[in-house]
Amino acid sequence: MSYTPPADEKPEITDDVESSRAPLLEHLNELRARLIKSILALSVSTVICFFFAEDIYSLLVRPFATVAEEVRGSQLEFIFTAPMEYFFAQLKLAVFAGLFVAFPVIAWQVYAFVAPGLYKSERGAFWPYLVMAPVLFALGALFVYYLMLPMLARFTVSMEQVEAAGTTIRMMPRVGDYLSLVMALMLAFGLSFQLPLVLTLLGRIGIVTASMLARGRKYAIVGILAFAAVFTPPDPMSQILLAVPVYLLYEISIFCVKLIEKSAARAESATP
Repeated sequence: MSYTPPADEKPEITDDVESSRAPLLEHLNELRARLIKSILALSVSTVICFFFAEDIYSLLVRPFATVAEEVRGSQLEFIFTAPMEYFFAQLKLAVFAGLFVAFPVIAWQVYAFVAPGLYKSERGAFWPYLVMAPVLFALGALFVYYLMLPMLARFTVSMEQVEAAGTTIRMMPRVGDYLSLVMALMLAFGLSFQLPLVLTLLGRIGIVTASMLARGRKYAIVGILAFAAVFTPPDPMSQILLAVPVYLLYEISIFCVKLIEKSAARAESATP
């Protein structure tokens, strides 16, 4: 004989289901609103950057072209071989630059969405990571602009053959290929410069320790070399230029995690 709950209990069960469904719908609506605002910010910044795409491209070309002209003694020419290649290169550049411009808005939307679920102390700890992430990414991009591109220009121009055995081989980069190279390098260095943030965040929540990171140095070196081999041009100089600073950032991360552990130990000892 089956048990039939009293009639007055059924509305309570229904109310529980409805009450749990309501917060979920509210969170989904808020997430949708945050996503729409982020997409609008990216779209507006992309349109604005498209009108300055030619100037931005000239700025990205400058360090490479300047060094190449100094080495070869003549002006470096960039070409495009498809009717719409330069237009699509400018469009890709506008999206790339627009992401930089819209990042503060996107980051604020992310923070505004997760902040209500954080304690006050957690909100204070979240802000430094939110601020330092674009700063470190910009440092990685500047590293590419001021160091990587000039060295890459010297390396590539040195491979030219001018009237050697009756054959002339000169570098004439395509605008799309050069933009793809610069974007890949800036993305690789910008992401790799996030290593201290990621490891210190993992150390703050207790997933990794300084001793654990110190013991994993040899594995980190292998991983860094593999990362450099995938995200840089296939020449040893580019891979070394990425691997060395990333390894230094790994050592800095170990030091930062040690400081976090010491600070946590002092806080525990001070607690009665």
